[in-house]
Amino acid sequence: MAGHGTEEHPHGADRLCDAGDRVYSRAVRRGRVQRRDAEPVPCLLELALLHPDPDDMDWLVPTSPQEVMTRLLRGVYDEVSASQRRVGSAVAAFEWYAGLGPQPSAAGVEGSAIRVLDGDSRIQGALDEATQACTSQVLTVQPGGIRPEHELTEGLHRAMELRGRGVRMRDLYTHVARHGQGLLNYLELMGDSVEARTLDEVIDRLILFDRTVAFVPANADRTMALELRHPALVNYLVTVFERLWRLAIPLTAPLPDTGIEGISHREQSIAALLAEGHQDAVIAERLGISVRTCRAHIARLSETLGAASRTQLGVRIAQVGLDRSRASSGAAVISVAGVSRAPGVPGVPGQESPTGL
Repeated sequence: MAGHGTEEHPHGADRLCDAGDRVYSRAVRRGRVQRRDAEPVPCLLELALLHPDPDDMDWLVPTSPQEVMTRLLRGVYDEVSASQRRVGSAVAAFEWYAGLGPQPSAAGVEGSAIRVLDGDSRIQGALDEATQACTSQVLTVQPGGIRPEHELTEGLHRAMELRGRGVRMRDLYTHVARHGQGLLNYLELMGDSVEARTLDEVIDRLILFDRTVAFVPANADRTMALELRHPALVNYLVTVFERLWRLAIPLTAPLPDTGIEGISHREQSIAALLAEGHQDAVIAERLGISVRTCRAHIARLSETLGAASRTQLGVRIAQVGLDRSRASSGAAVISVAGVSRAPGVPGVPGQESPTGL
């Protein structure tokens, strides 16, 4: 039947046409639909939302909504990661070109769209100024793992000042931060003025005040920072934050079940990074855990999956669908105890006060 191909009404799995919505909904409710009922909507097959029933080729079975959602979120996450890398390249290029010309005067530096802050005193002073000028919203990204409670108090005076003026704060952490009592105490103290969410991995530290000024680290040990006031660059960082926020899980909500007995959400994330070929130290840094903890999880993965070597572990990760590429394409995962099929959802990097770099 003409008129229902993707050329006539192009769309993705996140926004089906009316006819496709009706057929896919019926397939999910009933577990399958007859092939002839899906002929008017070839988009469902093209988007891998329906596939042939191996037991009866006259019927089509639906890809589970959880697998479809995972595939869509993985695509958004990849876009955000690529955008973040482009931001870093753009900033590095600008700094190089800026260094070719004469150094601006002190007044020129203070009024520039990108300002380098050298040393803790200048960084803290700039953050204090931005806090005083802030009137509505603060957005922060806090990478890393659990930090001692006393380190979380470094920017507490700024957070309390913002709360007193009714400023709303949204903070992104890694899942590991959920286990830190210092963070839980901080959020309890701040009440409903702060909303926190978590991800397996986040970008490097970022603080945005009123969507007009942003602060990011300028070197690895964070003794230097960049103060960004260029509207286009700040808006770009806001977009990156908002996309990560949409993927993140509220701190008060539990992490999704892996659907595989004996494998935790963190071990699922480690398996996905192992499948990408990363070394233990890189995996630990990205997830905000110690290398020792990372290796303990890898050992448990090997035991659970029955792998006797690192090479065999990689094979088993692929077989059960824990590698991110297969999971994001809608592949099923298998039970660790056997080979019976069951759907699984894969996972999606220190932490300080939300108002301290």
